[in-house]
Amino acid sequence: MTSQASADADNSPPGPDLSAGWSELFTGRNGWRALALTGGVALHAVNVHIVTTVLPSVVRELGGLDWYAWSTTLFVVGSIVGAALSVRLLAALGPRGACLAALGVFAAGSVGCATALAMPWLLVGRTVQGLGGGILAALSYALIGRVFESRLWPRAVALVSGMWGVATLCGPAVGGLFAQAGHWRWAFWALLPLAVLQGLLVSWQLSSSAGVQHQRPDTLPRVPAPQIALLTLSVLAIAAGGLLASLVAQAVAVLFGLALGWLASRQDRRAAVRLLPTGAYALGRPLGAIYAAIALLLVGTTTEIFVPYFLQLLQGHSPLTAGYLTAAMAAGWSVGSLASSGRQGAAANRVLCLGPVLSALGLGVLAWAVPTSGALAPGLTLVLMALALSAVGLGVGIGWPHLLTRVMALAPQGEEGVASTSITTVQLYGMAVGAAIAGLVANAAGLTVPGGVTGAQSAALWLFGSFALAPLAAAWLAVRAARGDA
Repeated sequence: MTSQASADADNSPPGPDLSAGWSELFTGRNGWRALALTGGVALHAVNVHIVTTVLPSVVRELGGLDWYAWSTTLFVVGSIVGAALSVRLLAALGPRGACLAALGVFAAGSVGCATALAMPWLLVGRTVQGLGGGILAALSYALIGRVFESRLWPRAVALVSGMWGVATLCGPAVGGLFAQAGHWRWAFWALLPLAVLQGLLVSWQLSSSAGVQHQRPDTLPRVPAPQIALLTLSVLAIAAGGLLASLVAQAVAVLFGLALGWLASRQDRRAAVRLLPTGAYALGRPLGAIYAAIALLLVGTTTEIFVPYFLQLLQGHSPLTAGYLTAAMAAGWSVGSLASSGRQGAAANRVLCLGPVLSALGLGVLAWAVPTSGALAPGLTLVLMALALSAVGLGVGIGWPHLLTRVMALAPQGEEGVASTSITTVQLYGMAVGAAIAGLVANAAGLTVPGGVTGAQSAALWLFGSFALAPLAAAWLAVRAARGDA
């Protein structure tokens, strides 16, 4: 889900001709170039679902259950930094060089994860993976305008976004099979030959000899480094609270992290290079309400990082089954986005407001169903779990296209470009904060102490129950924005 959000964020090319068909995108050189762009996103996306599936097996071997959520937190933090650096990297190295550099960073992180002997080692690898993956995802969208004619842009964007659907099918299968065989490390090693193949394809199709030209600018684009640094520290401070024993200390850590996020917003308001457009930080304005709704919806979806662990421990599911059940959330997101994208006017307002409510209901069902193993027949429990997880993703997906178009429509004149690129940053920050708070709530509710089945049941109840409040708050903000009250 973290990267599904990023994938859909940039799907607003500036008014190209929509007459081009799929066949034109897949024929001749266009087909190879499409594969060169989609391969990087596919690699990043498959990795997300692989790690979600194998993480319970990793914890069983390496320990570090109290660091469980940090695998996602640090990965997303790395992705935030990578996405921010991608523009400068592209200007400095060109399409071919930037993609190869990102693949190298991603491969290095994968090696680090595969060779980890302790949880801190794995977390460093995950951070490096996130850095490379964030660059790859951002480059895939940034390069569409360079390698394709404008009439192919909508098809190319849809194709790149569609790689997340492929990852939903492939990632849990790869991770689940390796985890069930007792060889979770090979799930990371398996990414390396794919990275090599992608590197060969990029070298062939994105070079100057292939017609993809690049001229290094005299002045490289500036990166909003102070804001990115403050956002990173904000997430890490909140995540660190989950490792503290005292509830008072945990609360202080959360407040300190949120204060750093507020400082980032203050810095951004007066910065020459901004992350968000004017009005994005004011909840009383429609643009600010929409941005906050996006972040809150992403917070709600971060509960998925614990789903495989709960399903394996409390429900007795295999890693493969647990992985595919978790992927139901991403599948629901994709289906919802496709189904609602054509709605306009009042119909768009309805799905914008009702979608978060559906996500909250799904989380509420999970709060009851996950801890109460044995309350229903196994087959019925499996179906209920799949429906609830799908509902969480579906609720986000049906409103997603309309949230993004509202951002573009509400952006001040001349700041449309900043608004478009800022969506990814808001999504990733929401995911990172959500993952950090999820780890804090789960640990405080008993995941590690007393631990075991009793601790997991308490953690599941509190995690899903409390996180249902995030989409409910998003629904309130969406209603205000739709009515113009914000």
